[in-house]
Amino acid sequence: MKKYVLLVEDDASIALVITAALEAEGFLVDRCDSIAERDRLLAGQRYGLMLTDVMLTDGDGIETLGRVRQGYPRLPIIILSAQNTLDTAVRASDTGAFEYFPKPFDLEELVRTVRQAFASAATTETENEHEDVPQALPLVGRSQAMQAVYRMITRVLRNDLTVLILGESGTGKELVAEAVHQLGNRSAGPFVAVNTAAIPGELIESELFGHEKGAFTGAVARHVGKFEQASGGTLFLDEIGDMPMQAQTRLLRALQSGRIRRVGGRDEITLDCRIIAATNKDLLPMIAAGQFREDLYYRLAVVPIELPPLRDRADDIEALSRHFLFQAASEGLPRRQLSPGGVALFAQQPWRGNVRELRNFIYRLALLARDEVIDASAIEPLLIQDGPASPRPVEDIGAHPTASGGTTGEGGATDFASALAHWLEQARPAAGALYDEALAAFEKPLFLHALSQTGGNQLRAAHLLGINRNTLRKRLAELGIHPDEAIQRV
Repeated sequence: MKKYVLLVEDDASIALVITAALEAEGFLVDRCDSIAERDRLLAGQRYGLMLTDVMLTDGDGIETLGRVRQGYPRLPIIILSAQNTLDTAVRASDTGAFEYFPKPFDLEELVRTVRQAFASAATTETENEHEDVPQALPLVGRSQAMQAVYRMITRVLRNDLTVLILGESGTGKELVAEAVHQLGNRSAGPFVAVNTAAIPGELIESELFGHEKGAFTGAVARHVGKFEQASGGTLFLDEIGDMPMQAQTRLLRALQSGRIRRVGGRDEITLDCRIIAATNKDLLPMIAAGQFREDLYYRLAVVPIELPPLRDRADDIEALSRHFLFQAASEGLPRRQLSPGGVALFAQQPWRGNVRELRNFIYRLALLARDEVIDASAIEPLLIQDGPASPRPVEDIGAHPTASGGTTGEGGATDFASALAHWLEQARPAAGALYDEALAAFEKPLFLHALSQTGGNQLRAAHLLGINRNTLRKRLAELGIHPDEAIQRV
């Protein structure tokens, strides 16, 4: 049986490459570059698949797909686009497209998807469920790293599968959760966010499941928990990796049964909300250490979405910066613009706090900059003020003992990387122990410094380090560091 493909693409070079790849696989390809020619070809030939660009010579290829759907409801459609935004990805999803590929794309993956589309051609695609797509979408960026995120978001919009969002602090996990809610089936319902790390362990069950009057001391009235508050909408459980084990058990039971019971209550309440969880922790090592339930992990990670750190999406820094300047102006701060030199300087920064750090910096810059157009000379003083201290020479690093009992500082290196290289040259660990010894050599002076800066206060030290207090306590015990002794030794 001949497999006819219609390729609607106005870029001749891209069309040539796609045609050659598909014909090599045995497909017969017709190509056009306009909506009018597309409609003419569809009327004269029965195609098994259509690939279409978005921006064509005579209009927007997505906007006119409605009539294609009406005339050819079983025709699989693959959308190609250089307009690599979440808006485009969502519009593509709303057409019932078989797949969406942002340009540039992996040609082998495209060919593989074409084969899959023919194999499942009998499946009727769902029709567009949203008449209007919100214009102010919460995510910004067109980098390749974000394209994978957009594609995963579009795949969960028409279902209630549980989503687990993974990523470093400041990468925008709550924004992704809001996008899934705002663009999905439950957008008419409430979006309830709860930071599980901010709730004391003894109160977390009451906060999530609610409690009855008199259930415990201080329970003077019935309290409706977050699950019930999110009825008809979405419940976002942030920092799920910090949830106590007892609460993990109750959460797992609720997810498995689809019902909850208020603390001190007898009646079961049926759940009617989508669950989205997020964490900046690597949960798999926590599972191995007995700190997180494996069965809960698999219940939450039905659809994992991993957010890239800002350093892996440097192409988005300019768009993000301009977006935050516009946002700052809309909130009453002076209207500013970035010069090309300012954009280039931003792109060179590590942004360890990710998008959150960039946003906060942009807002401060909008407030403090003197000129409407901000150039590198205005940015550099604030970067120096905000940036980490310059790496200490190895002689200074050597003030702290290493895990092997010696000191660094004898090799004459002048930065951290050189100091580490020098330590590795001198280290003589037992087979299989290099990682543990190197980690201890790094962590021990780091923790000693943090404790010295905070007067031995472990909560503040953990905050300074950007890690969980329980993690800090565990590592201090493993390294044999007592907070009080640490202050005296530093």
